[in-house]
Amino acid sequence: MKIIDGTGAVLGRLASFAAKEALKGEDIVIVNCNEIIISGNKKTTEREFFEKRHRHGHSQKGPIHSKVSERMVKRTIRGMLPNYREGRGRVAFKKIMCYNKAPEEYAEKKKIEMKVEKLKYSKVEDFKK
Repeated sequence: MKIIDGTGAVLGRLASFAAKEALKGEDIVIVNCNEIIISGNKKTTEREFFEKRHRHGHSQKGPIHSKVSERMVKRTIRGMLPNYREGRGRVAFKKIMCYNKAPEEYAEKKKIEMKVEKLKYSKVEDFKK
């Protein structure tokens, strides 16, 4: 089992790492999902996210994108898996767990840190407006 600390990590890099490890058969736990950063221009990223959130038509039709930070991270990882609905992609997707804070059972265990310094970014939490 690998525990990844999301504090200061870039969303895309963390997601690709988690997807590769899950495909290898590892159980992945990502903690502090609300502290993960999204690199790039804040205005453009925000606009793209809001357009994506409001793109669905009738209220009973999808796809509906969540505002909750751990679900945003899990959906990003899902996009990097091959066919998440069946086969090895589905098995790998079930091995990934995301949390906003570290649960007690993972609080004291060793975590993988993926911090990046000096980057234009906005936090996942900024998209909850």
